[in-house]
Amino acid sequence: MRRVVTGHDENGKSVVVSDGPVPRSREFTSLPGWVSRLPWATDPGEPVSRTGEDPTPKVTTLLPAPGGTRFIILTFPPEAALADPAFDPVAFDREQRTDSPGIAELIEPDGMHATPTVDYGIVLGGEIVLELDDGNCTLLSAGDIVIQNGTRHAWRNRSGLPVTVAFVLIGAEPEH
Repeated sequence: MRRVVTGHDENGKSVVVSDGPVPRSREFTSLPGWVSRLPWATDPGEPVSRTGEDPTPKVTTLLPAPGGTRFIILTFPPEAALADPAFDPVAFDREQRTDSPGIAELIEPDGMHATPTVDYGIVLGGEIVLELDDGNCTLLSAGDIVIQNGTRHAWRNRSGLPVTVAFVLIGAEPEH
């Protein structure tokens, strides 16, 4: 996956400041086919970067504070990979906590989770099921979008193929 970042030169002219792969990208060894990418992030009140400096190395949590953002792209392997005898859920949890701090700790054993964010999701390729409370499921396909309003949910790839979804998480105040 290619990431192009713009900024400004010393004269204020808009320029491409970097063009290459997403530097913060991880292919999980504990669950082949699971790929996590963090192309960009912003903190609350942060001004637009004039230089296009990469903020991702300093990100310590994928859960943005209210007003902050995280741009995350996930590739989900088919759900059948979880039933493979070689799958080690403890190793996967460990990798998740390393790769996705702030969110991984909120994921329940069955994959359900809720975050204090508004998430914009766009299915880039494949089909995935959005599961909500009480097992309510909605099938999403390439080109579909979902607005996730801090509800408890899980993602299920019941197809036989990988699926890639882009998410923009916007930190929000938790509902009381």
